Amino acid sequence: MADHGNDTSARAAGSGPRNGVSGEGSAAPALSRRRLLGTAGAAGAAGLAVGASGGVLGMTMAGGEARAALATVGSTAAAFHGRHQSGITTPLQARGHLIAFDLAPGAGRKQAAALLRRWSRTAEELMAGRAPGDDTGVALDAGPSSLTVTFGFGRTFFDRTGLEDRRPAALEPLPDFSSDELDRARGDGDLWVQIGANDALVAFHALRALQKDAGGTARLRWQMTGFNRSPGATSRPMTARNLMGQIDGTRNPRPEEKDFDERIFVRPGGEPAWMAGGSYAVVRRIRMLLDDWEEVPVERQEQVIGRRKSDGAPLSGGTETTPMDLEKRDAGGRPVIPANAHARIASPETNGGAAMLRRPFSYHDGFREDGSPDAGLLFVCWQADPLKGFIPVQRKLDRGDALSRFIRHEASGLYAVPGGCEPGEYVGQRLFEG
Repeated sequence: MADHGNDTSARAAGSGPRNGVSGEGSAAPALSRRRLLGTAGAAGAAGLAVGASGGVLGMTMAGGEARAALATVGSTAAAFHGRHQSGITTPLQARGHLIAFDLAPGAGRKQAAALLRRWSRTAEELMAGRAPGDDTGVALDAGPSSLTVTFGFGRTFFDRTGLEDRRPAALEPLPDFSSDELDRARGDGDLWVQIGANDALVAFHALRALQKDAGGTARLRWQMTGFNRSPGATSRPMTARNLMGQIDGTRNPRPEEKDFDERIFVRPGGEPAWMAGGSYAVVRRIRMLLDDWEEVPVERQEQVIGRRKSDGAPLSGGTETTPMDLEKRDAGGRPVIPANAHARIASPETNGGAAMLRRPFSYHDGFREDGSPDAGLLFVCWQADPLKGFIPVQRKLDRGDALSRFIRHEASGLYAVPGGCEPGEYVGQRLFEG
């Protein structure tokens, strides 16, 4: 995806690590996750060889040890600062964590602002591949691995901080849907954090660091872990494939489209003013009934979805990116893409142009008592206004989507995700200090 002021796929090579641990009173040397990148010049002088896989095969000395150069996956970085937070237009990462916190009793606006300052400092360090103070050492020697950390506020956050007058109207509770079987303990929350990275240890490292930063200010409400394909696992970049085997996200809005920002981000001058450059995230834990789905022949699966399983092309013909021909009929006069096919019902053409940016992770949480997999999709979608994005589409899916019999919506949340911050600022500063 195109750069929107915050997400870059290969920024690591130009910035070296810091030599000291951030934090007051610390004299110990930093354990940087990017010591090699800080000595790139020395490695270049010695000569670097690029292998067939694209990884750098050079060796360099750091702290008296020989250390292999970071491969491509480890060396890529996303920018922390910018007009938008990272993790929205950033390409999908291989690993992800979704976490919600509730403010602890007695914690209010002052404590919440201090927490966002801490979280912002930690996220900035980790996304640059640097180890923050009091580091656990979980991801030593790993590069930033496209780590992103994204912060948002739930509806209840504004009540608990005395900021009700600054709560966005778009944070009205989502309506009930007939397909919902929601566990309220695994939804909502005062604060929401999305972590993504292309290395599992780097992602967990960020999760642990942010949890420790929360201290006595916020308590964990729920946490979910997800995954996608690893970079390089396929011969060419492709749209994500979910656990049903279907290509997922083909019709996503693209940054190069002229109305992309209007659909996904809150525009300057919008309401409330502190949300300029921000977006709204709808999060749904959707369990897939894989035992039932896998008993259905592929041809029938394709009718349910409205697209070919092999390459994601619409049943009306073409390739994955070919527009669906919703009027095309077979020899018997029936729509080639069935009337209740998921792709037809969710299409912007059948929803007055409603669109959202889908950026999900798959999940697998073991097996249920009946032996069926507890697995599915951690659905995350982004839009400038849920009333014009997720809600109208989900209402229509709720009324007649052929896919509904194979899925269960088990958790849900809606979060206001403010815009990015500039150097010296912290995420959410305009809310607290505006």
